[in-house]
Amino acid sequence: MGARADGKLLGHEGLHLPFVLPGEEVMAREDAGGLRLVSIERASPDRIPPICPYFGVCGGCKLQHWRLGPYLSWKRELVVEALATQGIEVSPGPIIDAHGEGRRRVSFHARRFGREVRTGFMQAASHDLVEIEVCPILAPGLADAPRIASRLAAILTRSGKPLDIAVSESRSGLDVMVKGRGPWTAAERDEAIALAASEDLARLSNHHEVIVERRPPLVAIGDCQVLPPPGAFLQATARGEAILTELVGKALAGARRAPRRIADLFCGIGPFALRFALAAQVRAFDGDARALAALLKAARRTQGLKPLEAQARDLFRRPLLATELAEFDAVILDPPRQGAQAQTQELARSKVARIVYVSCNPSTFARDARILIEGGYLIDTLTPVDQFRFSAHVELVAAFRRPDGRPR
Repeated sequence: MGARADGKLLGHEGLHLPFVLPGEEVMAREDAGGLRLVSIERASPDRIPPICPYFGVCGGCKLQHWRLGPYLSWKRELVVEALATQGIEVSPGPIIDAHGEGRRRVSFHARRFGREVRTGFMQAASHDLVEIEVCPILAPGLADAPRIASRLAAILTRSGKPLDIAVSESRSGLDVMVKGRGPWTAAERDEAIALAASEDLARLSNHHEVIVERRPPLVAIGDCQVLPPPGAFLQATARGEAILTELVGKALAGARRAPRRIADLFCGIGPFALRFALAAQVRAFDGDARALAALLKAARRTQGLKPLEAQARDLFRRPLLATELAEFDAVILDPPRQGAQAQTQELARSKVARIVYVSCNPSTFARDARILIEGGYLIDTLTPVDQFRFSAHVELVAAFRRPDGRPR
């Protein structure tokens, strides 16, 4: 990519500018913040019109201007590059587009400026807030989320405190949680409850405190109906959860023997545990006791599941030891972005025949994968998944096997 700074062409290969595609020639200007794009002198044939009126201002989407095919190829290459930093020579499978109908959860920021209230997303590389009225990457069920968040912000920003307003889609309506406000006054509660009724919200919460639950905001996981606690983690898209589950299932089926006892680590509300409990005994572990309670309640109400147990445990500070892992045929782990280094070190010492690692960060995955490989594991399959369209985030599912059943 070439760039022009103050009219002079810069021929540095690998120079990166926001909103510029590979091979493009652009006019840029240098200021205190670095190079800034001024104009596109020669556009890439892969450049397409963005779908959102806020593109280029809102910091949420970086890549709406890139044709889908090259964009997905670039995301797969991010995984290849992360593996290469750890010396792992594995060719990932084709990337799977898991955007589906769009994001089923979203978080808005809200700020008051005198009498004006702004609700939206943060501007790219800035502390400024971009007020939005529509977000085309959201699922249809969240079409009204920006307007509802704006109405709620008008009530709850009078104290001057900034807010975050998280909105999730459920089978019975929108589930809304406010963070950052602190306790609400009686008047604010009354106004917010009236808003929940007028907008037909399923549930409204202030952090973990339920303000009003007009209907349980249920989420379907396989044959189970789960009532998540306020703020519980959900995969970004329904299609993404389905794809990840399918890939985990294929990885488990690829074992020499169908696993009879599975450990589900960082299980959350149970997107894997509740599904795979149809065929195997599952023990689920997570640091969030509220999420585990929701998982167990759903399991008790679902017929046909094999024994499913759950234990609250901080797997970063208290990973399952190799001796504890000995009772399992397979392990599923789906850690947050920081990965699972301590737990991976214990897995590398274990005799677990099959490990399925679901990752939302190729860099920390590659670090953990190197630990498993040094412990004697081999990677059978690795599949990238894109459920965060127009961003640099990419997920993956990897299947590991121990060829001889013994750690090195």
